[in-house]
Amino acid sequence: MWPCCGRRQRRVGGFAVVAVVLWVLVRRFNWSELVPLRLWGRTLGLQTEHSQFLLEGMPFRIFGGSMHYFRVPREYWEDRMLKMKACGLNTLTTYVPWNLHERDRGKFDFSRNLDLRAFLSLAAKNGLWVILRPGPYICSEWDLGGLPSWLLQDPEMQLRTTYKGFTEAVDAYFDHLMPIVVPLQYKKGGPIIAVQVENEYGSYAKDPNYMAYVKMALLNRGIVEMLMTSDNKNGLSYGLVEGALATVNFQKLEPGLLKHLDSLQRDQPKMVMEYWTGWFDNWGGPHYVFDADEMVNTVASILKLGASINLYMFHGGTNFGFMNGALEADEYKSDVTSYDYDAVLTEAGDYTSKFFKLRQLFSVIIGQPLPLPPVIESKASYGAILLHQYISLWDVIPSLLQPIKSEFPINMENLHLNDSSGQSYGYVLYETVIFGGGHLHSRNHVRDRAQVFVNTMYVGELDYNTVELSLPEGQGFRQLRLLVENRGRVNYGLALNEQRKGLIGDVFLNNVPLRNFKIYSLEMKPAFMKSLQRVAGWSAVPDYFVGPAFFRGRLWIEHQPQDTFLKLQGWEKGVVFVNGQNLGRYWKIGPQETLYLPGPWLWKGSNEIVIFEERTAGRIIQSVDIPYLGRTQYVD
Repeated sequence: MWPCCGRRQRRVGGFAVVAVVLWVLVRRFNWSELVPLRLWGRTLGLQTEHSQFLLEGMPFRIFGGSMHYFRVPREYWEDRMLKMKACGLNTLTTYVPWNLHERDRGKFDFSRNLDLRAFLSLAAKNGLWVILRPGPYICSEWDLGGLPSWLLQDPEMQLRTTYKGFTEAVDAYFDHLMPIVVPLQYKKGGPIIAVQVENEYGSYAKDPNYMAYVKMALLNRGIVEMLMTSDNKNGLSYGLVEGALATVNFQKLEPGLLKHLDSLQRDQPKMVMEYWTGWFDNWGGPHYVFDADEMVNTVASILKLGASINLYMFHGGTNFGFMNGALEADEYKSDVTSYDYDAVLTEAGDYTSKFFKLRQLFSVIIGQPLPLPPVIESKASYGAILLHQYISLWDVIPSLLQPIKSEFPINMENLHLNDSSGQSYGYVLYETVIFGGGHLHSRNHVRDRAQVFVNTMYVGELDYNTVELSLPEGQGFRQLRLLVENRGRVNYGLALNEQRKGLIGDVFLNNVPLRNFKIYSLEMKPAFMKSLQRVAGWSAVPDYFVGPAFFRGRLWIEHQPQDTFLKLQGWEKGVVFVNGQNLGRYWKIGPQETLYLPGPWLWKGSNEIVIFEERTAGRIIQSVDIPYLGRTQYVD
């Protein structure tokens, strides 16, 4: 993904373009035999012949859709795949997030919701081919574009280049990833028909040797299927690499765009790797919506021109936990928790009008009956949930956390934690002792937002826009505390190397740099959240309380749990955990007002809800059966 250049008012289109394309496409695409479990003795794979794809020597058109296994509960993978088939799609595309599979350097995780082998095998079982987009960089509105934050421990790091420190890390990662991927390629009996070389490098293009390096890193580890690149219009000519088919990303089909792609690689099939079905949201902005008729008309126009297509997103899902990315153009903007994206399926996997309009289009082109759409599971409204106990962060710290002592502030990534991999996400508390008050200045060294306290008294906030505060005078020595939140690393653009979080330099009081810190890591991993249960000092919630604090309550479910949405009206800003699962961030500035809570993460009986609230807490939260993602603005 890449930042949208403009927004336009809603246009109500019809099916005029659709009618034309159905008249033009007299040839039917009957792919009933071209499914993973029916092809044996494979030798040819996906190939190009002039302006068309061939699969095992037969003409083939890619009707793809993006769904990311790491944004969807594992229990729902198959449901979403069946909905892809029912819409008329034959191919699934997915990114692979390095920063989840290797959270700590040298420790790899491909289990549970990160079981890539199971995900790809399930796609094959359900008759879907796969285009794999393994990165190492994926963008995707995901923290640091999928790159692990421990790479930034190196002060000289040059991400997405042939800098030795980066390529050595990529090589070690690919050494673990590719043994999972290689056996699942088409020629080895698996569903993978193509593999993408990196992602949108043309918009970065800092190293002319980098794409060739990534290509050889794939080939040398056994990738034998077709290679592809993926770029927007402006990056197309800079992201090419010999031996890989170039594909293009866009939402609006500008005149001559596909001809421009043709001019860069003549006599090759045209492929839209990302046709943006909607758009993502930032905190403080609107909820973007893309008109369904306009979207379907553009899809029809793309098909009329003979191109293959991949819908980004078919199903967006959720940026659970602290994994959302951010933009940094004129200013820093972090992405919301929901990745609903106004996609073909909603965040919770429900159908939209886009689904049925696309199904109508694809069914006529394919010329054969499509599977019936699976039944939608009902959502639950469990009502009001009382948060009956709380404990202040200041009471938690001495019980659970050991400080790192340092004369100077240390950024999050360079804290000596997690087997020297640093801290990746969440919050960091910096404490030091001051005498008196005065003028506090961050010199823009806060990443991304700091609440400032003198002892436990809230003074104000420091962020990108506010870089100075007045501290009240007082007698004797006092504690100055800066609770710094990493709101999400930028995932797109040229600022990737500058995404260190916490305090990235000195903070000054009356022009004197602060020294001698106690630094507490608040990454809020599952072990930490579990340990909260045993901490003494939980009290009944008063009528009015100002955080930062943890609040807890219970949701009792009598019957089989169902999906629901948590509405936090009256709460200001924080994070919600249910049965230890981090649902993500909420913030009263919106647009998002509900958090998606998947049914598989709930239990019959008692369910523990813990909220970390930074400032003003409510007393209850609401479990509702309808999401509210905020005030709507149509994508221009």
